[in-house]
Amino acid sequence: MTVEISGDPWATLDELLGVEVVETVDAGIGPVAFYGRCSTEDNQDPETSFSWQHGNAEKFVGPLGATIEAEYFDIGHSRSVPWERRSESARLLAALKDPNRGWNAVVVGEGTRCWFGNQFSLIAPKFAAYGVDLWVPELGGKFDARNPSHKMLMNVLGGMSESERQHVQARVRAAMDAQVLNEGRHQGGRAPYGYNTVDGGPHPNPRKAAEGYRLRILAIDETSAEVVRRIFAEYMDGKGDRAIANGLNRDCIPCPSARRPDQNRHRLADGWQGSTVRAILENPRYTGYAFFGRWTRQETLIDPDDVAAGHVIKFRRAGSEGIVRSRRPAHPEIVSVEEFTQAQLKRRSRAAGGNRAVAKLERTRNSGTRPYLLRGMVRCGFCGRRMHGAVIRKTETYYRCLARSLAPGSAALADHPRTVNLREIDLVEPLNGWIGRLFSRENLDRTVAALVGSQAELGHGGKNSKEREAVKNRITDANTRLRRLQAAVEAGADPAALVDAINTAQAERSAAQAELDNAPELRTMSDAEVYAMIDSLGNVGAALKGARAESLVRLYENLRLSVNYKPHERIVDVTITPRVVSARVRGGT
Repeated sequence: MTVEISGDPWATLDELLGVEVVETVDAGIGPVAFYGRCSTEDNQDPETSFSWQHGNAEKFVGPLGATIEAEYFDIGHSRSVPWERRSESARLLAALKDPNRGWNAVVVGEGTRCWFGNQFSLIAPKFAAYGVDLWVPELGGKFDARNPSHKMLMNVLGGMSESERQHVQARVRAAMDAQVLNEGRHQGGRAPYGYNTVDGGPHPNPRKAAEGYRLRILAIDETSAEVVRRIFAEYMDGKGDRAIANGLNRDCIPCPSARRPDQNRHRLADGWQGSTVRAILENPRYTGYAFFGRWTRQETLIDPDDVAAGHVIKFRRAGSEGIVRSRRPAHPEIVSVEEFTQAQLKRRSRAAGGNRAVAKLERTRNSGTRPYLLRGMVRCGFCGRRMHGAVIRKTETYYRCLARSLAPGSAALADHPRTVNLREIDLVEPLNGWIGRLFSRENLDRTVAALVGSQAELGHGGKNSKEREAVKNRITDANTRLRRLQAAVEAGADPAALVDAINTAQAERSAAQAELDNAPELRTMSDAEVYAMIDSLGNVGAALKGARAESLVRLYENLRLSVNYKPHERIVDVTITPRVVSARVRGGT
């Protein structure tokens, strides 16, 4: 029996064998959607980027009869961000579910712009599920999921895209490091509190200068720079971060976010915080040198159990190996390198003491409304401890030292009364009179001579010598504890149980040794410098007459007043050591 064969014998044979033949693409793809992306890292504007990507897509599918009916173009999204978290690509994925979307294919201008890493393997099945073809110029046609070469090439393109991004980041970072190292160039961003950004002339890059770009440099804002100097001075005087912040808030000094709300939109202007003071104390740019790379961007997985969800950008402190410092001063300094170094050594020393030592510095007792004019300045003549403020009979302000708060077995307990009280009103009036007489015109020469002469005492048993002796005692104490701990280990104690104690002792010893090694040499002042220092305090006698409590506290702090109360003799020894800030006597006190 003979079967008739149609005009196309291959069609009849394919039908008998059940073979499905892939039809060649004919002219007339029809309506398509265009997708492109432009990140903020591009050196071209979004309009230019859209234009060339859209042009590439039209040249690619136009000869095949395609017409672009819809456009999706992401601006400001990194290629590492998954499609579901980009605004336009998410809108494109949502349109796949609409049967009346008006197009059945998507074309891109450049594959490496659209997909990153393994993103294509996660996105392509969604298009296939809704019958939408993907046309990629790097493939020379539409993506075929059954073609292993297409899958391999798209994986390669994703890897190339990731590598290109990493190379761009590395080149940009290397260039910025070199600009900071060699030129001290300000790399943008918010100016540190105490500085403003001002015009620094034409941009050093000729092309950017021709386009009108200007170089930006840092200049001192004197009003806020005074606050920065005050923060460093008070910290070196023994105050903690929160205590300094509380003092600034009491003096109604605007915090950084209140002073510059335009560049601190992400923060509440709710006053000074301890963290704000800490950030200022740890910012080395106040020394006048440019620093770059102290904070680094890190990509953190949103969900470690769902890697496809992508990353979020978080800024964290960089390691010391990633920080770059300019070779020369790049802008005016607010504090000297020596002052900044001393502050860091003190922070390190306090950190070695643990949370208890830090908390002790923050006990400002400012929960009430009553001001204590001599807070932290009065010491007991029996035990040498600071006397704390208290209100007795609801009206009288006293400074007290209680014997029960001494450590059991302390040598001071033998002679220490149960309570030592000093009434504030009995002290403040004669104290103000004494200070006023010291700085009056008729006694000024004698006061200057006494201050100049007292400098020799600082190096021979005075305050400077006592501070060095205290540091040496800390080193000795740490060494003693280490020897005891080592002896305990040798005697059979569990080393694991002593690890924290050993580490703490070693940290305290290292911090104290660093503080001792870097202690500045004592610089004696001339008569002229002391006169200038006293002049910077203003008319002290006038300031004391009818002064508000806040003004008196500020004056006492500037004078670095110290009171030693001897109850048995009913004598108060008062010393002052006015603060000086190197060459900025008028502005730095």
